[in-house]
Amino acid sequence: MIEGVWLWITLALIASTTLITRGSFLLLGEGARLPSALQRALRYAPAAALSALIVPDMLLAGGALDPINPKLAAGVAAFVATTRSRNPWLPFIVGMGLLLLMRKGLGW
Repeated sequence: MIEGVWLWITLALIASTTLITRGSFLLLGEGARLPSALQRALRYAPAAALSALIVPDMLLAGGALDPINPKLAAGVAAFVATTRSRNPWLPFIVGMGLLLLMRKGLGW
């Protein structure tokens, strides 16, 4: 566990890293261009981050891998609703409706 001075040094390093990486684009302006391959790869960053947050929660139940659980079924139903409809509310309604039905209605 980090305490005292090392905690403040760690926080200062984290803050300076954040400021340098974000501020460099503001200070350099148009002079800083990312390579086109990196720009294309960065388009997938939000989807990758969202998947990294959601998928483990859908696959784990009680800390163990459980491929058959209500959260995964609701996630799959929401994905199918997303691919079939352009309505942005439909995946939310389908996913939450199925999850509530399985948890409250079926007691799963």
